[in-house]
Amino acid sequence: MCLAVPGKVVGVEERDGTHMAKVDFGGVVKDVCLAYLPEIEVGDYAIVHVGFALQRLDEEAALATLELFARMGALEEEFGDAWGRAAAEAGEPEVPR
Repeated sequence: MCLAVPGKVVGVEERDGTHMAKVDFGGVVKDVCLAYLPEIEVGDYAIVHVGFALQRLDEEAALATLELFARMGALEEEFGDAWGRAAAEAGEPEVPR
């Protein structure tokens, strides 16, 4: 599944002429392109899909959405350890990383 997930902007920078951000998705921090939201600032929330911030979102809506996704298990599916999950489903022992 590929979701559009809300995240909190924790850093903004210019990288090779591209406006980029570090975005925190409930503990998982990813690099995100801000080409569509160049005015976004640290502390703002944005909906992110395939590495692009698409829309600003207020904190209340962002946190409610993250809570719903967490209850559904969607965040683990989107950001979790896919290799570990596949090994567990195959009955293989977990390999330390």
